[in-house]
Formats: sequence, C-alpha cells, structure tokens
Amino acid sequence: MIELTLVFKVANKMFALSGLNHQPTTVNLKCDPERAIELREQYSGIIEGFHMNKKLWNTIAIEGGIPNSLIEELIDHSYELVVKNMTKKLQRELGFL
Repeated sequence: MIELTLVFKVANKMFALSGLNHQPTTVNLKCDPERAIELREQYSGIIEGFHMNKKLWNTIAIEGGIPNSLIEELIDHSYELVVKNMTKKLQRELGFL
C-alpha cells in the first residue's frame, strides 16, 4: 500500500501533516516544547510526534476526545511557530509584518 501524506506549509516550511490512509485520523503539529508536554499529560489523544522531533511535534488523534476548538488553536499555534522562526525579511516579504 502506498502511504499518502497531506503536508501543509507556509513559505515552504511544514507546520502540519496528516497520513491520509492512517486510521484513526491524526495530524502532526509543531508545538512549543513546554506546552507539548503539558498537552500530552492532559490528553490521551495527544502523543509525541510520530516520526518527528518528539520535543517539537505532537501527534493529535482527531477523534481522541480533544475539543475541536483546541485542535484549531493548535493548528494556529503550529503555523505561528513556523512564521516566528522565519527571518524578519521573509516575514515582511510574506506580509506577516
């Protein structure tokens, strides 16, 4: 079976990915290291990033009892972390500053 992965990027930098044939449905999101640990302790549906840097990435089970509002917040958080780590010049070119 071919593994299909949907990858979301901003300025060619990955901030989210999801295996399309993976059941249950999960998404990997970048996260502040301290918050990542807190989330893993609080929700059984959030674990260390599968096949990712375990310090910076979480794998989130979409049907894992995590409120949709939190999942949306974590997607935004991942996006913001990636943008924050770009050079000021690139942020300005992309209209983030």
